[in-house]
Amino acid sequence: MSHTSREPRERSVPTSADVARLAGVSRATVSYVLNNASAVRISEPTRRRVRRAAEELGYVPHAAARSLRAGHSRMVLLPTAHVPAGPLHSRFLDELQWALRGLDYTVVQYGSMGLDGDSAARAWAELRPAAVVSLGETVLTPRSVQLLKRSGVRAVITLGTRAVDGAHSLLMDQRQIGARAAEHLLERGHRRLGVIMPEEPGPGLFSEPRLTGVRRAAEPHGATVRPVPLACEEEAAEALAAGWRELGLDAVYAYNDEYAMLLMRALQDAGLSIPGDTAVIGADDLLLGRLLRPRLSTVRIDVVTGQYLAGLVDRAVRDPDGAPERHDVMATRVVRREST
Repeated sequence: MSHTSREPRERSVPTSADVARLAGVSRATVSYVLNNASAVRISEPTRRRVRRAAEELGYVPHAAARSLRAGHSRMVLLPTAHVPAGPLHSRFLDELQWALRGLDYTVVQYGSMGLDGDSAARAWAELRPAAVVSLGETVLTPRSVQLLKRSGVRAVITLGTRAVDGAHSLLMDQRQIGARAAEHLLERGHRRLGVIMPEEPGPGLFSEPRLTGVRRAAEPHGATVRPVPLACEEEAAEALAAGWRELGLDAVYAYNDEYAMLLMRALQDAGLSIPGDTAVIGADDLLLGRLLRPRLSTVRIDVVTGQYLAGLVDRAVRDPDGAPERHDVMATRVVRREST
């Protein structure tokens, strides 16, 4: 009794040789066309024929093989942050990824939650990227940077509050955000300042140095500074507002616009006037802050564009032995509105 298997036969994976046969060209020509090699002159009709053949066969170049030929990959590893991403951060990341794609890099986001500097570096190195762009959530050390470079990573770029030896560093001094907010409140005559400290674990990377900036600005004026913990929840804001008068604060820097709006709503619902009882200032200059009543004063933060960072990545990959660059990439200014 014969037995006929009904299981589908495994389809063969198309190769560049298959594309070459269908297009009537050499495998080298297929490689030049599909890898966009500019050093070899190939006619446009031939390029179209190769692309049509690859599309018909469903052929996709093998990234690992391409990396072996080039001596390095075109992958840029972007560790994901644990900090809740606001509109400004999301827009920056979108711009960065579009710009890198335009430079023929593949951006791979890597979930690094629970990994410290050295263990994160080892995990990233396993993928052999051309570059790693760390946005500050994972604190890298000089040893982490060396580990990445020994594994073949051509460029390590950090964006954060401090420089790391061996890496290209884009510095964002978070202290100046708190300082600008405090200076504005002090100019308005306030001397009992509250500083909202998010209770979520991620923002601590930014909230602590911002608190330091407030304290430094307040010290010469003899003003008091009180950290005020707050979770980003309506119930938490309502509970804080219920006991607000006992805190004795005449102004508050609320970490960012989102926490500021949350707190303002709760304070108003509790019967406090803004800025009469308490002045409020945020940071980020979000559109929603302009729609509130009273309109929200804020610290506007101007940082480098994603295009700028993509250019640094490309420059560093092309010259892996170049001296590490350090740039101060953040500027801040107060936008004065009705809440202060």
